Amino acid sequence: MIHQEMKTKEKVQEALDYCEANGFNSNLSILIDMSVHSGKNRLMLWDLKAESLLYSCLVSHGCGTQPWTTDASKENPVFSNVNGSHLTSLGKYKIGERGYSMFGVHVKYLLHGLEASNSRALERAIVFHSWEVIPDSEPYPDGTPEGWGCPAVSNASFWRIDPYLRQSSKPVLMWIYQ
Repeated sequence: MIHQEMKTKEKVQEALDYCEANGFNSNLSILIDMSVHSGKNRLMLWDLKAESLLYSCLVSHGCGTQPWTTDASKENPVFSNVNGSHLTSLGKYKIGERGYSMFGVHVKYLLHGLEASNSRALERAIVFHSWEVIPDSEPYPDGTPEGWGCPAVSNASFWRIDPYLRQSSKPVLMWIYQ
């Protein structure tokens, strides 16, 4: 647990440095640690300046060749930037325009991949959205249902995060890492 806390603290500082250097909101960031079992809260909404966790929740990752909505890779997800892979891409994203989603609460945010590892996010339709199959509480040792690569959260979690994103006058960083 101490190792995980140290890793998170380092990522919070790296995110703050990145946000300040690149004109992003330097108070707010979403960090997603994919090394955490998918049945545990691994999406973290951070107040970067205060080094304070504002909210954490479950988040899906891509199913790859496994059936959609199962938790086949709950302990060891695979990642890709290849179109049609149905896998999540690691890296930093700029959370972009808010729009209509077919899933969950019918709201999504476009994700602009900022690194070679996630540069195809827009063409792959990788977005941040809610999904009604994702539970509100940790199902561990079961995992979170897997989708086609989008970081998706429960409907209730989306409504907790959405106001922070809507109120930001600068782009917000989402960082998916292992």
